Parts: sequence; C-alpha cells; structure tokens
Amino acid sequence: MNINPALLKKVKQESPEFCELFKEHTSLKQKVEEFNKMKIFTPEQELKNKKYQKQKLSLKDRMEKILSMYQ
Repeated sequence: MNINPALLKKVKQESPEFCELFKEHTSLKQKVEEFNKMKIFTPEQELKNKKYQKQKLSLKDRMEKILSMYQ
C-alpha cells in the first residue's frame, strides 16, 4: 500500500481507529514476512500464516476505507 507520508501522518493523528488498524497491520505484516522466510511449513504453521494473511488483508481494506475519507 503506497500512501502519501503527509496524508498517513495526518490520518494517524486524527483517527484513533486508523492508528490502531495501522499498528495491527504492521504487526501482522511482520509475522507473515517471518513465515515467508521459512522453507517448510507444518500444517499448523500454514494455517496460521493463511489466517494472518486474511487478517492483514481485512485490516488493509478497512484502512483504505478510512483513507478514502481524507482524500
């Protein structure tokens, strides 16, 4: 997601909901990246990774909806 840094700063300051979503999204992004570094997944790890990816996408959609109100 490419966001204008000035817009991102403004929305993070004005929207507590966006700020929280952004933090959660960043955390999930790091978890997904860690999973992607692994060469072999157990079935449980694969399910967890898919869950993180879905949650991350859901958060991204919600963040984009909020951002659209500021543009």
